[in-house]
Amino acid sequence: MLRSLRTAALGMSAQQLNVDTIANNLANVNTTGYKKSAVEFQDLLYETINSGSGEGAEGNEKPSEINIGMGNKPISTFRSYSQGSIEETSNPLDMAISGKGFFQVLMPDGNITYSRDGAFRINSTGEMVNAAGLKMYPDISLPDGIQSVNIAQDGIVSAMMDGEVQPLEIGQIELANFMNPAGLKPIGGNLLAATEASGDPSFGMAGDAGYGTIMQGYLEKSNVDVVKEMISLIVAQRSYEINSKAVKTADEMLAMTNALKR
Repeated sequence: MLRSLRTAALGMSAQQLNVDTIANNLANVNTTGYKKSAVEFQDLLYETINSGSGEGAEGNEKPSEINIGMGNKPISTFRSYSQGSIEETSNPLDMAISGKGFFQVLMPDGNITYSRDGAFRINSTGEMVNAAGLKMYPDISLPDGIQSVNIAQDGIVSAMMDGEVQPLEIGQIELANFMNPAGLKPIGGNLLAATEASGDPSFGMAGDAGYGTIMQGYLEKSNVDVVKEMISLIVAQRSYEINSKAVKTADEMLAMTNALKR
């Protein structure tokens, strides 16, 4: 009975973590560039009650053993980098990556982080920054006296200046990519940090082999499917309920066993 109590308790803990992950996905359904996560589980060690290597009552070899499982445990949270829907904003500094790749964002400590959130703005010195004021890397600065900004699909940024008839090329946006994007560590603020699991970043220009193209005036929305998340939430809730029922049943069976001594 004690084994069933522990196993069911582990199941409840696992489903609680599952619900927490689903709730975070639903909370970020409108977060620009957000990528949904899912918890992955593994079963624990098994206790062999009776080996299958022996012979049966009539000398026949038994085809299987008697194994009792010990429950499960969460092993990782897998982040899906499937493309989110592209939404038009008509803001000339909004950008969406259609395909693979990440924008690079410079942190105050000098480290580079990565993001699919292309909602950039201009600060007081003309530098392109994200909503938190962190600079794009490599730095793109717009000069004074510009009339309009154009960002081509290959990331080349050009501006039409006052009194000019030809646009001035300012720079080119460089994208980063990883062998294993799922290994990136989310650090909040729509930012991701490289890890040993993700591997070192490779760099290239938009439109190059292995990199997506940049769409000016658009943003990539979250790839969370609300209907699927709600179904997963219901399944997790029912699983939690059944595991709690198993705890209650095991407790009642223990009470019956204790009553036999009276």
